[in-house]
Amino acid sequence: MELTAWQKICHRLVGGFFKKRAREDTELSDDLVKGNMPMMPEVFLAQNFMLTVLVVIFCILVNLAFFFPVIGFVDYYESLPDESTAEACFVWEYWNEDLIDTTLPANGCPYFTYLEFPDWVETLIPIIFGPVIPFFVFKYLKKGAARSAHTRGVALEKYLPYAASYTAAMAAANATPHKIFRSLAMNGDIYGEIAYDSAMIYRDVSLLGFDLLTAMKMSVDRAASPWMTEFFQGMVGTLTAGGSLKLYFLNRAEHYMRENRTRLHEFLESLAMLAESYVVVAVAMPLFLIVMLVIMFWVSGRGAQMSEGTLYLVVLLVLPLIHVMFAFLVWSSSEEQKM
Repeated sequence: MELTAWQKICHRLVGGFFKKRAREDTELSDDLVKGNMPMMPEVFLAQNFMLTVLVVIFCILVNLAFFFPVIGFVDYYESLPDESTAEACFVWEYWNEDLIDTTLPANGCPYFTYLEFPDWVETLIPIIFGPVIPFFVFKYLKKGAARSAHTRGVALEKYLPYAASYTAAMAAANATPHKIFRSLAMNGDIYGEIAYDSAMIYRDVSLLGFDLLTAMKMSVDRAASPWMTEFFQGMVGTLTAGGSLKLYFLNRAEHYMRENRTRLHEFLESLAMLAESYVVVAVAMPLFLIVMLVIMFWVSGRGAQMSEGTLYLVVLLVLPLIHVMFAFLVWSSSEEQKM
């Protein structure tokens, strides 16, 4: 796969500096292969380095926009008059016309002040847009290959039970492994990431001229999931020992279907737990909470005072956020099982 223009620029600028280190990082190389990221390790590191540099430049520009002398936002903010003193200055000018000096700010009003930028914000901005954001961006980009490999591994485990059943059916019809992998590779919309691994095996055998056992051993190194590694390794062992692929596929299909039922059962149990928590936290508790808040608001005793603003905050913000949170949990859990 050809590199993008951005990847080519990054590689030409700093790729040489990372080449030796990247080639020695076997874990990164394995993650790139398993994550289906078709690039050399030095290209990956160079791209991450350049992106981190851009983030650093952006953070520097943000700091300059806030703290640059005269034209920075902080100086501009502190040059604005404090409107809370306007009334006091108006009264002072009315009663002290002889003390008015038009050459001074606010005609020389002693109550006049400028706005003050909060000290905690002025301290927090250089920290966040200083070391914090670039550091976390660098760490996030560095783990990109591992995240991609993990994502592929999860996708492979979703589709493997159904792909194993398909291979068992094909083997029962006396189809050769070569034809089985070709058929899987042509059904990517059904078997997802399994189709890619099957296509690589078919490519190695048909186009690159490897024998089936060698292609299978190469696919073991590319597999991003322990299930997929076990599946391919079992095929290698079965073919090497001269065993029956039909029986092997049948046994693997039954095993993976059993594992898949266990996984789906755990998912349904987690949904049931979320449903029970939703009834308690988002349905029953708000009813009691609203009644308690209203009583506290009207009683307003010394030990239980409640302002009207707090009551509106709880009813209009906190309670809807509870429903949004549960909706997000259910959606994210369902997305993990989506095929």
